[in-house]
Amino acid sequence: MARPQIDLKALIRDVPDFPQPGILFRDITPLLQDPATYRYVIDELTRRIEALAPDAIVGIESRGFLFGAPVAYRLGLPFVPVRKAGKLPSERMSVEFALEYGEGQLDIHTDALERGQSVVIIDDLLATGGTAAAAADLVAMLGASVVAVAVVVELAALGGRERLHGIQTSSLVRYDNDS
Repeated sequence: MARPQIDLKALIRDVPDFPQPGILFRDITPLLQDPATYRYVIDELTRRIEALAPDAIVGIESRGFLFGAPVAYRLGLPFVPVRKAGKLPSERMSVEFALEYGEGQLDIHTDALERGQSVVIIDDLLATGGTAAAAADLVAMLGASVVAVAVVVELAALGGRERLHGIQTSSLVRYDNDS
């Protein structure tokens, strides 16, 4: 029996002028507050990722953890956190990258992945692609490969897919321009 589709856009709140004037922020908080919708999102991400047969799931801090950890659990795979600077306690590798509103740094533990493993990176949002590309760079630095990036929301007009240089990308909700 096919699962009914849920209109995720109906539960994503538009917040104008956040975090700065001229920005339209897509707030997923209402989606998380509806248990049936959150379950649907986890189920749909799991369905899409299962066919790729990855060895691990990499989640990007912080909202990527909300989706990546449950998917890893459902698939019986390791969950690897990619964190902001200074948050990992053990030996780590780092990359610096440009954000939409400044600079950032992401870290991964040096023993988080084994050479040759395949991973799927999960985050809540793909905008310019800088954060996802930085996470992919960290995975590559450890000798693993990214088979896909999966997100809940994609802001297509900002060109994030192109910045990922051919990595398969899957989004549950896609906004073209401001629609």
